[in-house]
Amino acid sequence: MIGKLTFFLGLQIKQSEDGIFISQSKYAKNLVKRFSLENVKQMKTPMGSSQKICKDNVGENVDPTLYRSIIDILLYLTASHPYIMFSVCVCARFQGCPKISHLNAVKRIIRYVAGTCELGIWYSKDTNPNLIGYSDSDWVGDVDDRKSMSGGYFYLGNNLVSWYTRKQNCVSLSTAESEYVAAGSCCSQLIWLRHMLDDYDFSSNILVLYCDNLSAINISKNLVQHSRTKHIDIRHHFLRDLVEKQLAQIEHVDTLHQLADIFTKALDHERFSSLKKSLGLCNL
Repeated sequence: MIGKLTFFLGLQIKQSEDGIFISQSKYAKNLVKRFSLENVKQMKTPMGSSQKICKDNVGENVDPTLYRSIIDILLYLTASHPYIMFSVCVCARFQGCPKISHLNAVKRIIRYVAGTCELGIWYSKDTNPNLIGYSDSDWVGDVDDRKSMSGGYFYLGNNLVSWYTRKQNCVSLSTAESEYVAAGSCCSQLIWLRHMLDDYDFSSNILVLYCDNLSAINISKNLVQHSRTKHIDIRHHFLRDLVEKQLAQIEHVDTLHQLADIFTKALDHERFSSLKKSLGLCNL
């Protein structure tokens, strides 16, 4: 009775015969204006590739309420700006005792957002119900506790529908283990998405997950390498169980084409821009 949906909880929605475009341009512009960063130099990436954010025991304290409010705003912005997810999640670890170095890091993210306010996600009607995921990890990515970062994102047909960045709960002893743990988490997400599709009477084919680590793929298919895998907790072999039951299929993808890289580590401008385009983001 009131027409097509155009605005909902900070999301701007444009509908057409070909699909739906979702953005948060007004929300992003208000964010930049709120912290008076609209006239400063814009950054090319949300986090420097050589920048390692960690606990700062000697830095100057900042107002925790201010810092947490910025993190909350940025986390909501990831609904249409998934490429800042990693940077925001790293900064969110220090909400308990933020320092001036941490505040400068989140301000850099806002300065990057200032140049990408109009970007959003395009959902095309010309698609299919097949679920595909990309899984990646950054071994010992956290310099404080040496835990690895997991990252993944998922397509329904050719539309990006889900993504995440998460620090692993355990310390991995090898790159293969961290990749294997990350792949298992991604498969859990794929199964959850398939259950959601079942509720809407959509049937999908075998779940396909792309990983750039051959050792992790081999472990998921063959557990004979006992000397190399006996240190891996049994709970992580959930992935192998899915492969044995032919519910999931793990495929190798070259590191250059590993799209989940953007969710696990800070990248240089060229690599970051390339992966951002691959996410299917656009201006409308």
